[in-house]
Amino acid sequence: MLVLSRKPGEEIIIDDHIRVTIVSIKGDRIRVGITAPEAVSVDRAEVHERRHSFVDMNVSPKLVGASDTSVRLNQTTIIPQGEAASN
Repeated sequence: MLVLSRKPGEEIIIDDHIRVTIVSIKGDRIRVGITAPEAVSVDRAEVHERRHSFVDMNVSPKLVGASDTSVRLNQTTIIPQGEAASN
């Protein structure tokens, strides 16, 4: 694992196509912005693990209280309760 120190506003470039920007640091929270091609999947670890566990189980997930706007699983878009679809 490569470990780098960065300050707010500084970036890390991955393979000329992905930019990771340190947006802000407040206490123990770091806000990170990621710019990547559409073909590159970028998720928080818990979303990635949840998505893959549902795909592996071949189960139709019910995401109660999910903070993501939408999660795409097996060509099905799930919109958390209280959020409007943007189609």
